Amino acid sequence: MKSFIDPFHTPAHRQPARKLTIAVVGAGYWGPNLARNLQASPVWDLVAICDVNAERARALGTPFTDVAIVESLDELLDTFEVDAVAIATPARAHYGTVMTALRAGKHVLVEEPMADSLEHGLEMVAQAQANGLVLMVDHTHCYSPAVLKMQELVQAGSLGDILFLDSTRINLSLEQPEVDVFWDLAPHDLAILDFVLPQGLNPIEVSAFGGDPLGTGRNCVGHLNFRLRNDGAAHLHVNLLSPTKIRQMIIGGSLRTLVWDDLNPKQRLSVFDRSVSLDRSPKSASEKRTSATAFRMGDIWSPALPEREPLGQVIEELEFCIRNKRESRTGWDSALRILAVLEAATRSLSRDGQTSLVANTELADSALAGAEIRHGRAL
Repeated sequence: MKSFIDPFHTPAHRQPARKLTIAVVGAGYWGPNLARNLQASPVWDLVAICDVNAERARALGTPFTDVAIVESLDELLDTFEVDAVAIATPARAHYGTVMTALRAGKHVLVEEPMADSLEHGLEMVAQAQANGLVLMVDHTHCYSPAVLKMQELVQAGSLGDILFLDSTRINLSLEQPEVDVFWDLAPHDLAILDFVLPQGLNPIEVSAFGGDPLGTGRNCVGHLNFRLRNDGAAHLHVNLLSPTKIRQMIIGGSLRTLVWDDLNPKQRLSVFDRSVSLDRSPKSASEKRTSATAFRMGDIWSPALPEREPLGQVIEELEFCIRNKRESRTGWDSALRILAVLEAATRSLSRDGQTSLVANTELADSALAGAEIRHGRAL
């Protein structure tokens, strides 16, 4: 079982030290959120914003008069001494950007998914380990009070055995033409499942079904399925064509069921103290036909949760890990498991939904060695 994380090892609870320096690469959708939190942080000094679109970078940097604007990563690394780089670029650019930063000796925070392929992810991990650097993936939801509480309840056994998982992440958005709905939306919920489940995200195989009703050349609607322990089932529904936005996850257990509604700030979590059981004691054939299902109907309660911005916790975690030379709660191992599931889903889609085996990222060391040999690189 994974140990519970401690959400209180933040700078407010530790002796102040010099601020670490950092630059944001990417001034698009997520870059402004990173810049705002870093600028307000007591442990980070945001020194530069980098984007190939200089006008967009300048617009982002306008509120921060002491932050430099640069147009290339090479210029950033040649001009400024920074401890870390926060990367908020499209996934297709993660590999080149992350590898450049790591080779320059910089710690890295990168958006999810970590890379556009498992092979690229393995190479990035190898480079970080060889240089003794922190490679942290920004699984922001895993730092939210609601998901932290979900992890606590599930791993404490409060729900009992997990029987099913049902996740819905849908909205209207076609802003990333090069990425299908699985690589766009599913990483968020896969990261949450890996974080919450005691054994992490470890399906043997997955099946995926997608649709492209608009003829965009990529799946805009999708369903991802895999089995849990005890023959339970997990289902993820992702959709970029829905006029309504839904962010919901249901985790059903043998004792209780947990419902997470991320868009309901008044009641993000609901715990249903209800369960169903079937009498499985040996009986004759005639008795089996009359076996009754037992239902237990209890209360519904909602845990009290603090309100704080998860991204603020992410950047505090990055600072803590750099200073203490340790892996983050959402480190590369979790990111590799997510990439393995996404690649298996892609293979399943190419086979009309047939099940596809998930690569075993526990063999990362041998896979990394193979990647070094293939690329002729001595790390």
